[in-house]
Amino acid sequence: MVLLLCSYASAQSTQEPAQQKSPTYETIYDLSYQLEATDKYAQGRCKLDLRYPTDSTGFATIVYFHGGGLEFGNKHFVEAWNNQGIAVVTANYRLHPKVKNPVYTQDAAAAVAWTMKNIERYGGDPKRIYVSGHSAGGYLTSMIGLDTTYLAEHGLHPDSLAGLIPFSGHTITHFTPRKERGLAWNEVVVDRYAPIAHLRISDLPIVLITGDRELELFGRYEETAYFWRMLTASGHKHAELHELDGFDHGSMVGPAALLALRWIRAHEQQ
Repeated sequence: MVLLLCSYASAQSTQEPAQQKSPTYETIYDLSYQLEATDKYAQGRCKLDLRYPTDSTGFATIVYFHGGGLEFGNKHFVEAWNNQGIAVVTANYRLHPKVKNPVYTQDAAAAVAWTMKNIERYGGDPKRIYVSGHSAGGYLTSMIGLDTTYLAEHGLHPDSLAGLIPFSGHTITHFTPRKERGLAWNEVVVDRYAPIAHLRISDLPIVLITGDRELELFGRYEETAYFWRMLTASGHKHAELHELDGFDHGSMVGPAALLALRWIRAHEQQ
């Protein structure tokens, strides 16, 4: 269990050598992960893109969720993970105000479940699936991994994942579900929709990454640091906290992705 402060230089040093790159990739767009969906919004929104190497098998996969406050944003591939010998799944989920909490998390769990059940068909190892996301996507990552009920709906358990790597995600109840209740952004709530409300002893690695505490969104570093402290105090066996010095909430994604890639490779060599 490690508490780290990453400077600009150390974040940049996570760049991997060229020989790690895979020369052959295929990308499949707009795969539906909610096949039972009947309304048009769900049918159009509950889709994912998959990019995977075609010249290898048994590779790791990162499932990534975009940010946007659960109100906007679209699936996209993170540049730092392109051609690195891993597969990447990037998924959309339904958004406020067309849906309300907890539909966002249910959709994200369905996308992760699809990956766990299908990645082997494309050559990936179902035991090497990591979940990540930025901001709202980081919140979804932590909710899926800590609250076991979301994946249980698909007959799965989050401890079957290889790791969680949320980028600057809420660890308290997200501000959009709070807004749905008529609460202000600074009316803090910790209930069953807060990742920190689901502390449990687990072997599931969690790597928490935030931007600079002085540049991040209101209290985002501090709530993440408290989450890390409570995870370790509660007996969680593999939790790390990384603060990216000099990066704000938006600009931290690039160095966080490089750090995540380096962590995955180091973790899999253990």
